[in-house]
Amino acid sequence: MAAAANEPKRVEVRGEPYTRVGEGLGTYKAMTGPVPVQRGIYRKVGERNGKTVDLISLRIGAIGDGWLPNTAQAMAHHLQSGTSREAEQSARQDCRLPYSRASFERVPHLVGELWLEHHADIEDELIEEFEIPAEAAAISVAIDRASVPMEEDVPRPPGRPRKNAPKRSVRRVFHMCYCATVTLHDKDGRALHTLRRGQMPGCDPQDLCNLLAEDVVELREKRPDLLIALLADGAPEMWNLLEANFPACVFGKVHRCVDFWHVVEKLAAAAKVLAKSDDEARAMTWSWRHVLRRRKDAADLIRAELVASGREEVLVDGQRPVHDALTYLKNNAARMNYAGAIKKGLPIGSGNVEATCKTLVGLRMKRCGSRWHNDTGNHVMHLRALAISDRWSAAMAKLFATQRTSIRSRAA
Repeated sequence: MAAAANEPKRVEVRGEPYTRVGEGLGTYKAMTGPVPVQRGIYRKVGERNGKTVDLISLRIGAIGDGWLPNTAQAMAHHLQSGTSREAEQSARQDCRLPYSRASFERVPHLVGELWLEHHADIEDELIEEFEIPAEAAAISVAIDRASVPMEEDVPRPPGRPRKNAPKRSVRRVFHMCYCATVTLHDKDGRALHTLRRGQMPGCDPQDLCNLLAEDVVELREKRPDLLIALLADGAPEMWNLLEANFPACVFGKVHRCVDFWHVVEKLAAAAKVLAKSDDEARAMTWSWRHVLRRRKDAADLIRAELVASGREEVLVDGQRPVHDALTYLKNNAARMNYAGAIKKGLPIGSGNVEATCKTLVGLRMKRCGSRWHNDTGNHVMHLRALAISDRWSAAMAKLFATQRTSIRSRAA
């Protein structure tokens, strides 16, 4: 009772006067379990039957029905790495967070919803505070897609439903989401640090590209000497997004490379058609890899060799590997100057975004039987992106700071 008795009769919250209308026992969810605390209840002056607040929740920035910031943050971190069942079991093994599986399904989504509300401003602060490694020489921006299992309603068939038919039928379907990375590289093209992002299907990929561009602008303001490389596979959609958001008028000369290993994959399939043995096919592929890394006109040379073979229409398991390789080389020849990229110390492979597709989507979003809605999926995807980008602690500190409210006493 002492805590409530010591609270003032009237306070000012965000410039608005509030008066105490009662007191009661509130429960706050700490890392070790629920903690009951006697606290005063306040209502805005002049507002009849309005929403009440308590000063403890306002001061500490509690979310939901009394979840303390450290507790909510820890629960969200558990959920971004595994299912609610796994989160509950893991917390139990650690002898902390003694809350139900239902709480692990609810509270992290409150954190995710809060993050989506404030993430634009917080990410601006994070990139402004980011310290670029002294050995950094280049920035690569890469974008790719991955499939995500989504839940869709099945339309009810016409006519009277059968006996014991479910009130709502759903199906599990796969849609494509976007993953993207901004990576700092040293003078030899080795990755130093990667910022990873993802976006669920149904969201505008332009929003994702805006964040990528803003990161690169801020990094270049700190280090104007950093070179920029754009990386993706051969999908025209990916290149349309990248080139539209990284124009030369803003970023200067930008090096563009189709992922080297996608090209090698196409050429390896074609080599099996041209060669008489597996050993000869491997030797041919290695030769083409060497040419691609050494000569600016390598794509034209390899195309000429494939055309001269006369095997363009040969079918293998219903596919035309030589024709596919020729088409890939023709469509992406302008983005195959690997020799120039290597000379400048730029990366030529989009392995960072490929790995992001696996760690962000494959390992978390594609669990057996999982299916997502866009809103809840976006919560988990954004939280996981923070964790695998090594930004979790800094981001959460800034996020929960937005929830803390200063209270001023007023004369009664």
